[in-house]
Amino acid sequence: MVAGKLYTYPDNFRAQKALIAAKYSGAQLTVPADFVFGETNKSPEFLKKFPLGKVPAFESSDGVILTESNAIAYYVATDELRGADAVSKAQVVQWMSWADNEILPASCTWVFPCMGIMQFNKVATDRAKEDVKSALTCLNDHLLTRTFLVGERISLADIATACTLLNLYKHVLEPNFRKPFGNVNRWFTTVINQPNVKAVIGDFALCTKMAEFDAKKFAEFSGKGDNKKVKGEKKKEEKKKAEPKPKQEKKKPEPKEEDDELGLALPAKKKDPLDELPKGSFDMEEWKRFFSNNDEEEAVKWFWEHFDTENYSIWKGDYNYNDELTLTFMSANLIGGMFQRLEKMKKNAFASACLFGESHNSSISGVWIWKGQGLAFDLSEDWQIDCGSYTWRKLDPASEECKKLVHQYWVWEGADDKGRAFNQGKILK
Repeated sequence: MVAGKLYTYPDNFRAQKALIAAKYSGAQLTVPADFVFGETNKSPEFLKKFPLGKVPAFESSDGVILTESNAIAYYVATDELRGADAVSKAQVVQWMSWADNEILPASCTWVFPCMGIMQFNKVATDRAKEDVKSALTCLNDHLLTRTFLVGERISLADIATACTLLNLYKHVLEPNFRKPFGNVNRWFTTVINQPNVKAVIGDFALCTKMAEFDAKKFAEFSGKGDNKKVKGEKKKEEKKKAEPKPKQEKKKPEPKEEDDELGLALPAKKKDPLDELPKGSFDMEEWKRFFSNNDEEEAVKWFWEHFDTENYSIWKGDYNYNDELTLTFMSANLIGGMFQRLEKMKKNAFASACLFGESHNSSISGVWIWKGQGLAFDLSEDWQIDCGSYTWRKLDPASEECKKLVHQYWVWEGADDKGRAFNQGKILK
């Protein structure tokens, strides 16, 4: 297992690429508590290892020295994150390079003056805004029929590109500016809400009002005028703030990482967690066979005659971004992609997902059954890629509402709550 020190300052989006990749791979990365940007990375000891003095910089426990955030993230990642085959690997590298070349320069030009760390230039900022629009348009077109940038699962392409967009979404991409880029917004919120991503970046709030250049903040940062003391004081404060942080990380991640390290050699982590729950009297395989080989009305009748309410539960999932859905075949692809990523869940689950309406006026929702009484997606990280894009509600099997919904979604008829008629459906079985 990869282990080592990652030298960086707090909330460095470049370093977060590697920290997120390490969460997926189980690599043990430690950020030194005594690192002070502008001091540590200028010391002779540091420069001997990293001659340019830039961060993030990585030193593994076995002596591997790496700089450049993409290279570090690639090194600590899993093969799955790097790409499944030669083509996928090349596409991952392509998107990582694309983010650095097409997004990052414009982002820095626009956002850094708003953060007070760079002087404002109107001409340069206006040009940067147009460059951001061009990049987001390209990304939006690519994501029109895709959940992720490469393949059907999150990869380094998504991690690196999303991290490069963090400052834009945090400071300047207010609702009206980002509205035309619905596919990008949907993808970005999906990525940042993945458990391993959230563990690094924390709760992320999208920009509500576009930030502007603050001359006073820039003067404080650059140490001009009456604020010459700020630089030194800021370093001291950052050092003090940085010191307790690693203590929290040591208390929290280390035991977990030790468990992960032991678990890597065991297949138990990849088992279906629903297998551990009581079997009950409801035979999922028999239900699926009956559903496939009989008409819908008979299937509904069989279901209620055999359903085990003690050991199984019924849930309704409603897609959160219906206003961003466009062509119906693309919306159907979203359902299909989710079902494909939940292949290992279907042994103990069944779902009927429906698309209602027509192109540019549609909705996605579904009725699900699975073993157990809790939300099944909470039991496995592998199942959490899409579930955050839905609102989940547990149904009472004894209620008339539940019986009507089961009938509607099993038979594929009726309309959604806004009167949009059934268009097409897909079954997870």
